[in-house]
Amino acid sequence: MSTELTAWDKVQIARHGRRPHTLDYIRACCEEFVEFHGDRRFGDDPAMVAGVARLDGRTVAVIGHQKGSDTRENLRRNFGMPRPEGYRKALRLFRHAERFGFPVVCFIDTPGADPSMQSEERGQAEAIAENILVMAGLRVPIVATVIGEGGSGGALAIGVADRLLMLEYTTYSVASPEATAAILWHDSARAPEAAQVMRITAPDLLDLGVADAIIAEPEGGAHLDPTAALLNTAAAVRHHVAELAGVPIDVLLARRYAKYRAIGQTQQHPPPPVEPREVPALSFG
Repeated sequence: MSTELTAWDKVQIARHGRRPHTLDYIRACCEEFVEFHGDRRFGDDPAMVAGVARLDGRTVAVIGHQKGSDTRENLRRNFGMPRPEGYRKALRLFRHAERFGFPVVCFIDTPGADPSMQSEERGQAEAIAENILVMAGLRVPIVATVIGEGGSGGALAIGVADRLLMLEYTTYSVASPEATAAILWHDSARAPEAAQVMRITAPDLLDLGVADAIIAEPEGGAHLDPTAALLNTAAAVRHHVAELAGVPIDVLLARRYAKYRAIGQTQQHPPPPVEPREVPALSFG
């Protein structure tokens, strides 16, 4: 793997418009994909693809963010930023998978959830929170793969998994480098600096215990050799789904719980000593 690229370089590669998208990975990994539409509450969201497919003879539920390959399709797909109905469509598939015992395969590629007022009015935060809660206790194996950007709660809503895989030049973060730089330094132009200190690249997240494996990309990024990237990813997804399929569900849930409890480190220091000082006497007369 290349070590010459900066974190900001990898951010740009992760965002490249010609990278393969979720539907490309589904075609590479699976057979007989049947797409589901609608959340049974409001409508359908083209920014979130969901359905069932065959993976090495095994039925799986497949969910992923879908960006467009050109401006017109990006507008239709809302640039891969799902609205509440997209997350509720994913939730519908999660429950369907649990009912029938299908492993879940997710593909993450979003700058974040749709931030519009309409999405907030329809319960964006609640939809994301419910997905995270349900995935944490879902009684089937879950394999999630970051194939581009993994932005904020918009990514986490389909990212609570037994195995989180990341392509080599992808990112996964609580906020974009531009937003982080604006918050910390009131200067979005410092985004390259923010990308470095945030530790949002695949090697950083593997070291932190957030990611479980890195999938090699062609030199320069998946967009330069999509076929190789698709084949590498398909092999990795098949391997991890097959491996998890043999784990008893109670063991799987215990490991999932332990995995997320172990992420992050805290430092505790004793409180500084308090200097004794005289307290003036109170007078009541």
